Amino acid sequence: MRKSILAAILAASCAGIVNTANAARDYIEIVGSSTVYPFSTVVAERFGRSTNFKTPKIEATGSGGGIKLFCQGVGVGFPDITNASRRMKESEFKQCMGNGVTDIVEVLIGYDGIVLGNSIKGGALNVSRKHLFLALAKQIPVEGSPGELKDNPYQKWSDIDASLPNTKIEVLGPPPTSGTRDAFVELVMESGCKSFDWLAKLKKENKNQFKALCHTIREDGVFIEAGENDNLIVQKLDANPNAYGIFGFSFLDQNADKIQGSLVDGSEPTFDAIADGDYPVSRPLYFYVKKEHIKFIPGIKEYLAEFTSNKAWGEEGYLAEKGMIPLPDDQRKAVGSDVKQLNNLVL
Repeated sequence: MRKSILAAILAASCAGIVNTANAARDYIEIVGSSTVYPFSTVVAERFGRSTNFKTPKIEATGSGGGIKLFCQGVGVGFPDITNASRRMKESEFKQCMGNGVTDIVEVLIGYDGIVLGNSIKGGALNVSRKHLFLALAKQIPVEGSPGELKDNPYQKWSDIDASLPNTKIEVLGPPPTSGTRDAFVELVMESGCKSFDWLAKLKKENKNQFKALCHTIREDGVFIEAGENDNLIVQKLDANPNAYGIFGFSFLDQNADKIQGSLVDGSEPTFDAIADGDYPVSRPLYFYVKKEHIKFIPGIKEYLAEFTSNKAWGEEGYLAEKGMIPLPDDQRKAVGSDVKQLNNLVL
């Protein structure tokens, strides 16, 4: 009997320790995409002002880096939410599952365009995705010799096409941990690569080899990794009118007094062109919520309600004013319903 009482006291004590540990943080912790960062920041600030909860802490780690941190475990030592400018990969989902992060809510918040931009002091660029592949790929096809590749020799845009500027190719872009980088290689590099028939055929025959060839960006100084700070890219472009940068549309929208977007396949990166699907380089934006944390981190449900309110992510919402492209009404309604019900992500 005495042993049973002692065991019960010990169990209660342990439970108290766990609950105390879980209650040790009284604010929401968010990591992830630098593209989603400004959108989540404005929601967090409004959330902090309009509720009794603390303003969430947000860190821009890149989509891949954020998901990695998010998937490391459950508890106050791990982030509650991760932002992503691409969908979570199956391998990342399995990593989450393996670490006990088994209940995840996926929130598709809207769309964004990926822009190739430069200073308004320089000339606007009009390129195709094939041009961009030939400018930035580590290896390119040998003309007239299907199956053969060579190290990329192009140093000037005019080397690729005489209609392009006679200036050095210099492109500032995000690192491999960035969702913007992932989306750029998939939507631009891969598309340009497939413009060569034998490489398009290779994708069907050997997907891994195709990806290795078409997704690999050159490392000879033409492409310069500029970190996760898109604002830093904007500053560098303003200082060098001949350089171009890769970033989300929202940064173009917020810095239109300094930078301009290039036309890609004849389409200008504008809010309407992205919303209508005319601009060819656009991608969905997400964030992921650790459902288990709703039990012990105050304010997560309320933060979700703020983000998915019509005043935030609606067509006339304050996120659209920041450059986010809203979801169509029916899609927004479906996603909002899933979020309210806290439906688990299934991949």
